[in-house]
Amino acid sequence: MSQGELLQLKLDNISGAGFASKSTYIFGKANVQIKLVPGDSAGTVTAFYMSSQGDQHDEFDFEFLGNTSGEPYAVQTNVYSKGVGNREQRIFLWFDPTTDFHSYSFLWNRQQVVFFVDDVPVRIFSNNEKRGVPFPQTQPMGVYSSIWNADDWATQGGLVKTDWSHAPFISTYKNFSIDACQYSSKTNCSSWWDQPVYASLNAKQRLKLKWVHEKYMTYDYCKDSVRFPTPPPECA
Repeated sequence: MSQGELLQLKLDNISGAGFASKSTYIFGKANVQIKLVPGDSAGTVTAFYMSSQGDQHDEFDFEFLGNTSGEPYAVQTNVYSKGVGNREQRIFLWFDPTTDFHSYSFLWNRQQVVFFVDDVPVRIFSNNEKRGVPFPQTQPMGVYSSIWNADDWATQGGLVKTDWSHAPFISTYKNFSIDACQYSSKTNCSSWWDQPVYASLNAKQRLKLKWVHEKYMTYDYCKDSVRFPTPPPECA
């Protein structure tokens, strides 16, 4: 549902909702401002992501995991490269994302993928192809968002189910911005994101990332020795 410059995605017990960009892109920045589902949103997931197509797809995910009223919102991020994911990280947000709009964005170039929340880096996935880790840089991606029911896992590992008496669950969007290389069969473009200053985080950004991870991270696949007795090579 579009209301002027706002877009709303609604979830009820019959169906979810989503949208997709008309074009695909390779490298650049995608940003949107979202006001997440307020109140008791347990069991719901609102996602903002970029993805290519096929079994060997690449993908970057923000997944906002619904909660019971009064609890902090958790955000799960993930990265797929050549069809391989299982790179989940989770953080709590340091603000209430249901009372106002906040920015969520991906910066993607040949050196790194950076996830930002209000211009604060919350995750970085670096190009580690020298270590044998595939890095997304050959497949064009669309930009997507959706809302759906995931009460088998989203809230407290699936212990808290969706209360449909609170439906519809609504996420609201505005200010979409895609500053990226639009893909075609002859695409070979570069722009500001290829400048050396964007090849890695600067000192201030590294401090912010460290602050987020130390204060708000609740899960990091790199530290999960049960799932990964041998740490993935990008975690070394």
